Amino acid sequence: MTPDSDPECIFCKIVGGQIPAAVIYKNDQVTAFRDINPQMPLHVLVVPNKHVANTEVLEPQHDALVGAVVRAARDIARQEGVAERGYRLVINTGRDALNTVPHLHMHMLAGRAMSWPPG
Repeated sequence: MTPDSDPECIFCKIVGGQIPAAVIYKNDQVTAFRDINPQMPLHVLVVPNKHVANTEVLEPQHDALVGAVVRAARDIARQEGVAERGYRLVINTGRDALNTVPHLHMHMLAGRAMSWPPG
């Protein structure tokens, strides 16, 4: 673990390689891996390598990191062949949104047509 990680956080452990995951993308700011309980044909979690609990704690110094997460999702869409047909990016924050891991993460969902509104 580094000073930018939480030793109790499962996503920090995945980023650090202590817990195995189906990692499909990694750079110095972002790691992305397949969801263990996929809700779509393509369901990827895109997480910043630095531990940030959720959107409620974001400050201006996180702007580049959040941008890196979104750009990584774009790159993954291209890599996985879903960019042309489309994909959905979702960030859940808090209990009512069913956020269960206190590490900022974006769900990337694709692979079939979706409806609106969700849930």
